[in-house]
Amino acid sequence: MPDQKIDVVRMSFEEERASAYLYRAMESVETGAAAAMFAKLRKASEAQSEIWAEQLSSMGAAVPAFRPSLRARVVRWLLFRLGPRRMLPVLAGMKVRGLSIYSTRGAAAATVEEALASPSTTGEKWHRAAQGGGALRAAVFGMNDGLVSNASLIIGVAGGAADQPEVVLLAGVAGLIAGGFSMAAGEYISVATQKELYEHQIALEKAEMAVFPEEEIEELAMVYETKGLPRDQAVAVATRIVNDPVNGLDTLAREELGLDPAGLSSPVAAASASFAAFAVGALIPLMPYLVTRAPATLSLTVVVTEVALLLVGAVMSLFTGRNMLWSALRMALIGSAAAAITFAIGRLLGVSIS
Repeated sequence: MPDQKIDVVRMSFEEERASAYLYRAMESVETGAAAAMFAKLRKASEAQSEIWAEQLSSMGAAVPAFRPSLRARVVRWLLFRLGPRRMLPVLAGMKVRGLSIYSTRGAAAATVEEALASPSTTGEKWHRAAQGGGALRAAVFGMNDGLVSNASLIIGVAGGAADQPEVVLLAGVAGLIAGGFSMAAGEYISVATQKELYEHQIALEKAEMAVFPEEEIEELAMVYETKGLPRDQAVAVATRIVNDPVNGLDTLAREELGLDPAGLSSPVAAASASFAAFAVGALIPLMPYLVTRAPATLSLTVVVTEVALLLVGAVMSLFTGRNMLWSALRMALIGSAAAAITFAIGRLLGVSIS
């Protein structure tokens, strides 16, 4: 048991030093208030690492010399080349705090009264209102992926086997199933990884809230200062949040790590939704071959696909704000080009094989 405690303290020591290492990089790539905030966070991490080092010494364990891990060095290298905004999920996984400034910079800070009245739900109404729109957007784009990819596959195979509708049908069914499961697997891994990241980070936050509440208050206060709150009010808000062990965890995840606990769905549900959206789109160009094997089936597939592309493009304009007619025509042109290229390749391969 003592060895286990030493391992935990040693891991905490190494994580704080790694955080300080990355904060120093964040200071270099940022300017103004953000750079000042990351400088304060670096100093706080260095001070916290000293506390862990003292605990290791009191346990009779050697304090290891800090050497940045390969992962930390790679993240630092990418920070200087890509910038912090493109690295937010990775930085959250490396225990870098204050990331919520990238989603709120340029926006007015919540009032002190709002923050004190409900610190864990500031901005939550907007998130809940946007959840439905986000799900609809994902469904439309997933359906578009299925439509374009399977239409291209079906028309391409038909280019080389126009007189074998059974082969085209088999290819279309295979494309629907393979593509759907590929999309589902990718979505499952993505959501599961996000969920595991959140659970790991929130466990660390919970432990630190219990053992070092003063440090958590200071870190959160610095975030609110960067957003524009005066020092005394920022400390008041942070104190109220950290003293609430239940709702405070959600707020710390949002404000310090830039994570959105409410936005994490079940990996199984996300994978199922992804499969369903892709399958609906992939089924559209396949439908004519499910109904008939007549010589005109390919032409019918082309017509059905073009109509579907126009409709999907028009719906996409609701999310992009672009002209509906232009969005519909653009989608039809892109999908048609993909199908035409695969048809030409299929025809060339069909001729060469025969």
